[in-house]
Amino acid sequence: MRLTISHTTHYRYEEPVHYGLQQLRLTPKSRAGQKVVSWETQVEGGTRQLEYDDQHNNHVALVSFDDGRSEVTIRCHGVVETSDTSGVVGVHGGFAPLWLFLRPTPLTRAGNNVRKLVKAAGGDYPDEIARLHGLSEEIARAVTYEAGKSHTATTAEETLDAGHGVCQDHAHVFIAAARSMGIPARYVSGYLMMDDRVDQDASHAWAEAHVDGIGWIGFDVSNEICPDERYVRVATGLDYTEAAPVSGMRLGEGEEHMVVTLQVQQ
Repeated sequence: MRLTISHTTHYRYEEPVHYGLQQLRLTPKSRAGQKVVSWETQVEGGTRQLEYDDQHNNHVALVSFDDGRSEVTIRCHGVVETSDTSGVVGVHGGFAPLWLFLRPTPLTRAGNNVRKLVKAAGGDYPDEIARLHGLSEEIARAVTYEAGKSHTATTAEETLDAGHGVCQDHAHVFIAAARSMGIPARYVSGYLMMDDRVDQDASHAWAEAHVDGIGWIGFDVSNEICPDERYVRVATGLDYTEAAPVSGMRLGEGEEHMVVTLQVQQ
């Protein structure tokens, strides 16, 4: 499948910003199941200082704000060819060792709620893949998809307490549970072409677990499937903070207003 993606993020500040720095993880790479045909990122109101591949092999652009700007716009556009691999990404790569993906983070630390979830998912499965599918189904039952009730700092334990969340929350719960089971897991940010629309509300997120003999396999709890040809992987990390499409800091007073427009279509 050939997907065309147009992604614009517009920031408006109540007061001019005299210093700001952002990391952009918005460039997909050719990997198992996807080939990047073309990709372009444009920044208005800022200057690209350098670009590099981080410890997770994500392509990162470091952008500084132009002094005194009250608006900054980031535009991405590209074409990616994808194929259905049933969620299998394959062997581990990048600079981060596999054991690192067993390490809990503040967002994915397993507490009583995660341990109860793992127990509820049971252990009578023919293999590890079936066990992970069972875990995904249990999370979908425990956490109803509901937008506007969580934020980027919501932890896996808080999500299970609340009983609702979005794709980011589903991914964090899955990661916390898988790691508590001794299975390396990571967060994935990217794009999903919805079957019933071109305009998307936001980019998408899901989780991947590493299974011996197969490698990394994706699990999208929110849609209760393994990623197929409608998905484009962009960045991975231990949790959202390492795979966020845009992250950074600024100095200055006044609130920030952000508007995202995103189209993904065949």
